[in-house]
Amino acid sequence: MSEFKSGFFVGGESCNGRVLVVDDEPDIRKVVRMTLQKGGYDVLEAENGEKAIEAINSGENRLLLDVIICDIRMPKVNGIEAIAYFRQNYPRVPLIVLTGFPDTDMATSLLRQGVVDYLVKPVEGEKLKASVARAMEQRELAHL
Repeated sequence: MSEFKSGFFVGGESCNGRVLVVDDEPDIRKVVRMTLQKGGYDVLEAENGEKAIEAINSGENRLLLDVIICDIRMPKVNGIEAIAYFRQNYPRVPLIVLTGFPDTDMATSLLRQGVVDYLVKPVEGEKLKASVARAMEQRELAHL
């Protein structure tokens, strides 16, 4: 199967897609960003759900995203609230949970609600890239 290429062009180069990383830990955002950039993705960051919602809705054109990676425990708008907002307003954008506090019941509930993957920190780079690739694939299948 060929690798999906988004229609985005970043810095004159095509990229695999645009990912929004929502996490209150700057070090986690940095590692995720660097891992995904090496994988050919354009990565945007937000430090909590409130900032993510502001970023996605700012300007005249809503931000185009291919995947959202979201932490659960964050100040202001937490991950559960942010995920509910994204599911309601951006139902075609796949969501991946990345949390440092695994909870089996919460994972089951979120996966039943349509979250693509539930990853636990620290996550291996290859596992993260595979999860994002799977989410991109699922998004493309939803468009068919």
